[in-house]
Amino acid sequence: MSTVKSPEHQFHELSFYTLAHPDPVYFIHQHAVDAFAAQTADASTKPIKLTFGLIGLYLFLEKGYTGKQVQNAHVKLSQNKKVWPSLPLPAQRGTITVSDVLQAEAGEPRDLMIKHWCESVWAGV
Repeated sequence: MSTVKSPEHQFHELSFYTLAHPDPVYFIHQHAVDAFAAQTADASTKPIKLTFGLIGLYLFLEKGYTGKQVQNAHVKLSQNKKVWPSLPLPAQRGTITVSDVLQAEAGEPRDLMIKHWCESVWAGV
């Protein structure tokens, strides 16, 4: 009997991989967090989560930030204790999912798949 894992469970599984990644400067975990946040946001998602997810994808893909630089930007933004506006949910969420990322072999293939996942989610925005 096979058990279908929820996207959240799959994301936690991926997090074990990304948090143990040997390159702490690149910090690939942040990119996975942002892709998952933007892709899975729904009407009950707190505005800050979707906003930060989209900001993180923008900084990574459009400005070339590393995960650590994106994380630092999130920290700076979070110091501004404001109410974040609700954004319209992206109509398209990308064709690559956390499940696809987990199917890629650990190491460079999975790291590259995380980047493709981010690109896929960002293209839908």
